[in-house]
Amino acid sequence: MADTKMLDASDRALSTGYMMWYRFSRNPAAVIGTLILISVVLLAVFAPWLTPYPKHVGAVVDFRARHVAPDATHWFGTDKVGRDIFSRTVFGMRVSLLLVIGVLGISVPIGTALGLIAGYFGGWVEKIITGLTNVMLAMPPLVMALAVSNLLEPNLMNAMIAITLLWWTWHARLIYAVSKSIASEDYIEAARLAGAGPMHILFREILPNCVAVISVKTTLDAAFVILFGATLSFLGFGVKPPIPDLGSMVADGRQFMPSYWWEVVCPGAAVFYVTLGFNLLGDGLRDMFDVES
Repeated sequence: MADTKMLDASDRALSTGYMMWYRFSRNPAAVIGTLILISVVLLAVFAPWLTPYPKHVGAVVDFRARHVAPDATHWFGTDKVGRDIFSRTVFGMRVSLLLVIGVLGISVPIGTALGLIAGYFGGWVEKIITGLTNVMLAMPPLVMALAVSNLLEPNLMNAMIAITLLWWTWHARLIYAVSKSIASEDYIEAARLAGAGPMHILFREILPNCVAVISVKTTLDAAFVILFGATLSFLGFGVKPPIPDLGSMVADGRQFMPSYWWEVVCPGAAVFYVTLGFNLLGDGLRDMFDVES
């Protein structure tokens, strides 16, 4: 009898997983987004071997090759000091992915934990966490990030700090709303009456029901983090040259528009390409998990 119940549960899980994958695979945009991100990750990981001029990510100068238009040798052309833009763009995508991993790897766990605690415990704990969240959300994100970046030395680590100080708030507010509604369910009360402790209820009962919204939110946020980081670098408060960053590359090339358009268009297109992949994947995950907008 027990084996039959285990088989039934396994069949239900398999059926649910199959339906989720079916919804995802039937979404052409989600599949395209997945393929885009796979290509971005492969380029970022194997950048030293896939780029024709990996040394051009540093302070290399070749004035004989300044402002060369895209051709068979330099696919994206060269910049004002003769560096290969394709090589720098690929390494710039690596910097963007590192920024996403650093920011979301810190802000998502913090926001999720605070949202769970506020939604489950309520009372003064809820008031403190939601009050702090609302105060942080009331601050203009770009202004606060610029202020933090201005106080610290512009580099990748400090750019992560500036963005992370803002990003946990959106996850905290989302998970707070979800966990608060789940905390009033009958099965949560039954677990409490059965002697389950708060940690068990938070991480074994409530958190699994938040995985879908966390996955969708995190994927969509990755695109915003890349845009935010590129904006900081564009304004001169993010990653500093000679480290290749897509935002700073666009800022360096804009002074030569429209004559040397490729110095802006190519890194700008890379930003669009990466963010498009995350957005399409996020929409696909939302369909797969059937998460309401």
